[in-house]
Amino acid sequence: MRTIILALALSLPGVAFAAGSDSSEPPKPSEGTKKCWGKRVFDKETGKCIKPEQSSMNADELLEAARELAYLNRFEDSQAVLAALPNQTDSRVLTYWGFTNRKLGRTDLANEFYEQAIAQNPDNILARSYMAQGFVEKGYYGQALAQWKEIRARGGEGTWAEASLRQALETGVTVNY
Repeated sequence: MRTIILALALSLPGVAFAAGSDSSEPPKPSEGTKKCWGKRVFDKETGKCIKPEQSSMNADELLEAARELAYLNRFEDSQAVLAALPNQTDSRVLTYWGFTNRKLGRTDLANEFYEQAIAQNPDNILARSYMAQGFVEKGYYGQALAQWKEIRARGGEGTWAEASLRQALETGVTVNY
């Protein structure tokens, strides 16, 4: 089965990794992730590393901090920041709950978050890509291919989400971000 899927994926035109939206490019470490360790964020108002729920950061800044921490493989720290976000049903927040749980080895829980993110926003191609990469890790290539097709059908061809999943389907190796 994998051979058929790989043959299909390889027969499609090559896709370059696109430097796209803020959710596709790996974040650059900020002052906060350089200075603060553990479940802390850098609060500009106080000039200190504090618990995320005590910070003056807005939701977008907290989400960006969670992304940075996840990219640095600080998944539990990232989850502490995610927990401080006011809208836990936001598709982007659910996506990163899924990502951090998958990286912590909690695949079933991760898929629950990805499914909630996709239910909230069916065009969330990043959630689809991350979920499908989990499928590749488990050897469920048919499910991964279905998500890859869905990403393309939703206008995601050429995006990082589509290209990274395509690479995972071709090689069996997933990417971290």
